[in-house]
Amino acid sequence: MSDKTTVGIDVSKVALDVWIDTRERLIHLENSASGIVQLLKEFEGLHISGVIMEATSRYHSLAESMLISAGLPVAVINPLQIKNFARAMSKVAKSDPIDARIICEYGRRMKPEFRPVRDKVLQDMAMLLTRRRQLVQNRVMEITRLQEKSGAWIEKDIAEHIACLNVQIDALDKEIKDQLNQNAAFSPKRKMLETVKGIGPVTQAAILSQLPELGHLNRRQISALVGVCPYDRDSGQLRGKRAIWGGRSGLRATLYMAMLSAVRYNPQIKSFYTSLVAHGKPKKVAITACIRKFITIMNAMFRDQKDWAYS
Repeated sequence: MSDKTTVGIDVSKVALDVWIDTRERLIHLENSASGIVQLLKEFEGLHISGVIMEATSRYHSLAESMLISAGLPVAVINPLQIKNFARAMSKVAKSDPIDARIICEYGRRMKPEFRPVRDKVLQDMAMLLTRRRQLVQNRVMEITRLQEKSGAWIEKDIAEHIACLNVQIDALDKEIKDQLNQNAAFSPKRKMLETVKGIGPVTQAAILSQLPELGHLNRRQISALVGVCPYDRDSGQLRGKRAIWGGRSGLRATLYMAMLSAVRYNPQIKSFYTSLVAHGKPKKVAITACIRKFITIMNAMFRDQKDWAYS
């Protein structure tokens, strides 16, 4: 048997389809704690070089956490990357067993980077932020519907729903702030974040829980993780516009809203933004560039353990 084994897992809400390359065997298991315990028994006697799975909402989280806790290297990959890889391999058929084999092959050929799982405190905070983002999106949709002039009864119902959403969002904001204040794990980094003008508790929580790599990567890597690294679109004589792609969309959305405040109250960000707009950059492009500059400074702060004023 080969010395190294790569495992591909296709994750769904109720099931895990697992392909083990050295055994050329497909295993169908329940996506539950008992199913993952059974999977770990299947791994006995194997030297696992990597377990690869797609990011599937929260359905992959239990398997990711339990496998990492068992000491296995796990990589969670953007589904679009797997899809593009399958196209490059001319794999057009699709089923759960086929997907598991393709994910395994991706792991063998592309050798993705394996990162440690976030601890439970960070996961709980990330869930609170996800729920807050969902409620804010619902509120935006309801506000849009309210402007459609659908009649008195419907407008009253929508207004009541908006008021209810406001109460829920305020309650989540309080819970996020309380957890930041009460949890000792956040304390050292939180003190550094409090020196940054223009960001509040929600943005602080998003940075701490959704970007644990901050301070451990270089500026290009951290920008790519957030999804604010511009990529070239040039071919031959064509010179296309640079564009951002990928990254952690939820975190990027939070930082975008934070920058709308920072360009008013943070002198460094305000000066940078004003300069970009004065040189003809569209405002959204300038805000994205501010996020990149902000993340670069934060990365240096966390790396050097210095406050914003000294970064």
